[in-house]
Amino acid sequence: MAVAEPGRGHLLRFLSTMGLTVMVIALLFHALLWEAGNLVDQPNLRIGFYNFCLWNEDTGSLQCHHFPELEALGLPRVGLALARLGVYGALVLTLFVPLPLLLAWCNRDEGERQLAVGFLAASSVLLASGLGLFLSYTWKWITLSLLGPGFVALGMAQALLILLLWATVALPQRAEKDKGKLESC
Repeated sequence: MAVAEPGRGHLLRFLSTMGLTVMVIALLFHALLWEAGNLVDQPNLRIGFYNFCLWNEDTGSLQCHHFPELEALGLPRVGLALARLGVYGALVLTLFVPLPLLLAWCNRDEGERQLAVGFLAASSVLLASGLGLFLSYTWKWITLSLLGPGFVALGMAQALLILLLWATVALPQRAEKDKGKLESC
């Protein structure tokens, strides 16, 4: 029976962590860029971080509202700005995760791993708070059945961010190499 090399398990955990990171980034890109941040995209209703369009019975079409109309509808400018900052900030911070993870794995540097953990924790908090804030302001126009692929992608990204944070915290550093050998990834 063959015995697995000690470094092979660490490599597999590292690659699965990087795979999760890529999945989170792809989900955030899908929701925020491909779906244009729209959480609801129906023929008679379009609600997203940059779109707020309601059906107008008089014209028989979607009427998109902007500020100050949105404030008259009860959507505060500062609240929507904070919600946007949260979800799009989560995307930006998540983009910075792969490099510290790679450096932490290559150099066995605890500081780099802690930096990745910090980015992941901040991304998770930003995404959850931004999405929650946005939904709290728009809930009177949205029902659960109307939420579309953008919302599903953000929800999955949030769940994977939590899993990724846990995996990064629990990820043990690579086994120490012989000090006389040249280190490489």
